[in-house]
Amino acid sequence: MTTEKPDDIALLRVAIDVARRSRERGDHPFGAILVGPDGEILLEAMNTCGTLGDRTGHAERNLMTAASLKYDVDFLRTCTMYTSAEPCAMCAGSVYWTGVGRVVHGMSELALKNLIGPDPENLTMDLPCRTIFAAGQRCVEVVGPLLDEESAVVHDGFWTGLGMA
Repeated sequence: MTTEKPDDIALLRVAIDVARRSRERGDHPFGAILVGPDGEILLEAMNTCGTLGDRTGHAERNLMTAASLKYDVDFLRTCTMYTSAEPCAMCAGSVYWTGVGRVVHGMSELALKNLIGPDPENLTMDLPCRTIFAAGQRCVEVVGPLLDEESAVVHDGFWTGLGMA
């Protein structure tokens, strides 16, 4: 069951702002935050594909690495990751292995694929994170897509693929 909570929209907007800042510093326009059970923002992460040259440096994976090093699994089960776009297969796997219990995302992976086209910097798959999580042995609640248009704005003019040329 996926239930939207009262602060989900406001916190998702924080993640979208992190994505904007990621783009401003020269990285892909993705951002993610980790929020504790009391609604406090614990961590944030930007994409690092451009600044570090790491093609696995997605914001969500970067956030999950930081979270797994700082918090234990029991605590992370009570946390929510807010992300500007639906986690890709790699990022969904990192959420699963880290133990975060809930994901709230902006635009869907399919909408992102349709938006940016076949840009070699981000060959997006149409593989919903719910499908990845459903293959696992523990539940990860997913809420989204939310704020589709707002989460797409940060991508305007960024990608060179057919979708944004």
